[in-house]
Amino acid sequence: MFLICLHSYWLNFLPARQYVHVGDGIAAGLKLPGLIRENISVYLRSPGEIFSVGGNYYKELNFNPEKTMPVALKPGHLDMQVKLFGLIPIHRMMVNVVAPEEVIPGGQSIGVLLHSEGVMVVGEAAVKTETGKINPAREAGISVGDLILRVNNIKLTGEHQLQQVIDKCGRQGKKVNLLVKHGNEIKELSVKPGLCRETGRYRIGLFVKDSTAGVGTLTFYEPETKMYGALGHMISNYGNDGRISTYNGKIVEASVKGLHPGRKGEPGEKMGMFKGESDIIGTIEKNTRYGIFGKLEKAVITNPYYSKPVSVALSYQIKQGPAEILTVLDEDKIERFTVQIVQVLPGNQNKGLVIKVTDRELIRRTGGIIQGMSGSPIIQNGMLVGAVTHVFINDPTKGYGVLAENMLKEVNLLKNKNFKKKAG
Repeated sequence: MFLICLHSYWLNFLPARQYVHVGDGIAAGLKLPGLIRENISVYLRSPGEIFSVGGNYYKELNFNPEKTMPVALKPGHLDMQVKLFGLIPIHRMMVNVVAPEEVIPGGQSIGVLLHSEGVMVVGEAAVKTETGKINPAREAGISVGDLILRVNNIKLTGEHQLQQVIDKCGRQGKKVNLLVKHGNEIKELSVKPGLCRETGRYRIGLFVKDSTAGVGTLTFYEPETKMYGALGHMISNYGNDGRISTYNGKIVEASVKGLHPGRKGEPGEKMGMFKGESDIIGTIEKNTRYGIFGKLEKAVITNPYYSKPVSVALSYQIKQGPAEILTVLDEDKIERFTVQIVQVLPGNQNKGLVIKVTDRELIRRTGGIIQGMSGSPIIQNGMLVGAVTHVFINDPTKGYGVLAENMLKEVNLLKNKNFKKKAG
C-alpha cells in the first residue's frame, strides 16, 4: 500500500522532465518530503561532463540529495533515476540543463483579434419552413464546435460569404458542398438548404462565427527573437477541445476606459478599447493552454519599471511569499501592485501558481483580479515567475497563475538558448 501511494505521488507531483539552470543543483527541483528524501538515492547519467561535485567532473553518479548536490556546468540533458532505499525504482525523469533566459516583462493592455481557420459552428437554429422545422446541417452530421473550411471548393473566409453561397445554392435547387473539420477529422458533406419563412433566405440551420476579439495583457517579449507571450490561457470556444485555430490573428494596442470591480460570484472586467488595426503590435502564431504566442512587429515596447531584461524563473526557484503584478487599469499606464504567492503547484499543471492580491489600492479599484488582467506578469525577486490567468469566482482577491517557464517552452526559447550555448 505504501508503494502504491508513493507511486501515485510521483505521477501527480513530479514531472517527467525537469529544467535546471546552469550553476544550480541538478536535483534542485526534486521536491520530496523529508523522510523520503533521507532514504532515496539518485542516479545520474549524461553523454558528457555536464555536472560536477567538489570540482570533479562526472558522466555518471549515485548520490543522496541530503548529503551531496551535483552542480550543473553547461547546457545539455541527462537521465535521472530515483530509488527508495537504493533498491526500489520509484521515479525517472529527464533533466534539461539550460542557460538562464531573459525577457522584458509586459503589463501592456492588448486587443486580441484571433480569426479562426474558416468559420466555427457555435450554435444551431432550426429552419422554419412552410412544412415545419428542419435542421439540414445536423442531419448531414455537422455539430457545434466544428470548423467549416471550404464551401463548394472555395476557401471560406467569413460567415457572410457562407450565407450568400447557401442562399444562392438554395435558389438554384442545389446542395451546398462543405469541407468540415470535426476534431482531428476532416470530411466532405453535402447539405440541402431549406427556405426560411421568417428571413426569406435559404439556410442550413447553423450559427457560425469567423473571429473572436477581446482585451488581455502582454506577459513578456524576448528582445532578440521578438517572440512574445500573453494571456496565460487558451482562447477557447464551444465544442471539441475548445481550441480556436489561428488564422491571420493579430494583437493590437488597447487602452482601458473603465473598470467593473469583481465581487463574490461576479467576475469583474476591464472595459477596453482597441486603438485600431493600424496599431498592430504583432501576429498570433500559437493558441495554447499556456496563452497566445507570436512575433512582435513593433521594434520596441517599453516598460516603466523594467527597461532591461529580467531572468525567467524555473519552477524550483519560485517561493511562497511576496511578489508583484504589472497591469493597466487606466488608459495605457502600467502600474504595479503587490500580491502573495500562496502556493506553487507541483507537476506540469496548467495552473502552476495560486496568488492572492494584498495591495489595498488594487482591491479598492477592482476588487482583486478581473477579466482583462489575464497575462499580467508576476514578478518575484526580480525574476518573471508567471502570469495571472484565472480568478476564483467566490473570492476575487485570489486567482491562478501560469508558470513563465511553461510559456517559454511554447516558443522554444529555453531550447533555443540551449542550442546556442552548445554551438558557441
